[in-house]
Amino acid sequence: MGIPVQNLQIGMRVRHPHHGIGTVKALTEHTADISFDDAPRTVDPATSDFTVAEPTARLTEMQMPLSGLIRETAQAMIDALGLEKSDELVEGLATRWQRGTLVLQPADTSLQAKEVPLETFFHKIVMIRNNLRVLEQKVNANEKLSDADKVELQQYITRCYGSLTTFNVFFKKKEDQFGSS
Repeated sequence: MGIPVQNLQIGMRVRHPHHGIGTVKALTEHTADISFDDAPRTVDPATSDFTVAEPTARLTEMQMPLSGLIRETAQAMIDALGLEKSDELVEGLATRWQRGTLVLQPADTSLQAKEVPLETFFHKIVMIRNNLRVLEQKVNANEKLSDADKVELQQYITRCYGSLTTFNVFFKKKEDQFGSS
């Protein structure tokens, strides 16, 4: 009681009573190359004691792993609806700004406006913050600067943070925002 080779798909998981669970790696007209934990094996699935080791779906006489069907169907729906995957969203940018645009409109209407994706603008703000943090560390670790010089440079850095608080509205988490103190 085996499985007809036509019902197997590359990547499908099958179960054998002695070899355990394996993954179909290649198919011919009568055989299947299956990778088990102990070794790869070439078998005739129609005469072997195989069973399918994962849920499957049959559509108009086609059988394939259910997980593959769901994955392909979900991806087709995402593509058809024009939706982006969550991993394409910018981490740290508040949800309401995702896929937004910053428009710089000159007062002179004969000049063209400049549009910048908010993800790009947010990335530049984060880079400024990161560079200020590095500068702050370098100032504090510099042995050639006097304490008075360090305090003076630290005050400039603090003022920069203060000027950047305007952009706190873009941050998802309050702890990532700029502070002037």
